[in-house]
Amino acid sequence: MARWWQQGELWQLEPAGAPRGLIEFIGGSYLAATPQLSYRRFLEALAARHWRVHAWSYVPGFDHQAQASAAWRLFRRFRLGDDATTSGFPTPGPTSGPLLRLGHSLGCKLHLLAPDGGRRCDGLVALSFNNFSAERSVPLLAELGQQFKFRSEFSPSPEETLLQVGATYRQPRNLLVRFNRDGIDQSNRLLGVLQARSGDCSELLELPGDHLTPASGGLRKQLLGAWADDPARQRGMERLVDQITAWSGVP
Repeated sequence: MARWWQQGELWQLEPAGAPRGLIEFIGGSYLAATPQLSYRRFLEALAARHWRVHAWSYVPGFDHQAQASAAWRLFRRFRLGDDATTSGFPTPGPTSGPLLRLGHSLGCKLHLLAPDGGRRCDGLVALSFNNFSAERSVPLLAELGQQFKFRSEFSPSPEETLLQVGATYRQPRNLLVRFNRDGIDQSNRLLGVLQARSGDCSELLELPGDHLTPASGGLRKQLLGAWADDPARQRGMERLVDQITAWSGVP
């Protein structure tokens, strides 16, 4: 059984056996505040495939570059063992195998804006990439920002984000996952930017599902029993985890 514990803004999930590698996960807007709940099934399915998982807990703001840098620094600190656990669990040893960055929705953008340009990982898995403007994503906040003269657009903006990715993002291995009923996915546009770079190995995978396919805490099953669960959704999540593990190239 995988074990969860928290240290500040980082939730850690340790697999039962020797880890095959490390996944650094950033979730989407508002779901990411409680990744151990909002993405519990997905992340525990990864741990069941022997991935060690570090998941960042955050509340989205307008300065996405600052949040991307904060996430990168936090992951790096824990990856290098600069933070010792004080929760009663043993401090995990170093992880052999690949380091994958994994994002959902806004989390994809934050990984793409990491200060190292993706150089210090073995690949990025981007689920349901979303790069909408603040006006479309949070229309009330954007309206208030214009009225009271505070920042009302994300930094970098959607167009600036794609320009920055094309100019400074250096990781060639990227798996973009689009779900066929996701009406707000923008993976195709990101794929075009990535593939325009020299030496790019990015690919797009389309699976059944919607924008919230990776997000599930299994609450209905916990409260009401197995009869209330959605087996199709669980199968879709298991298929996604298997695809990520196969793409990693680790047996």
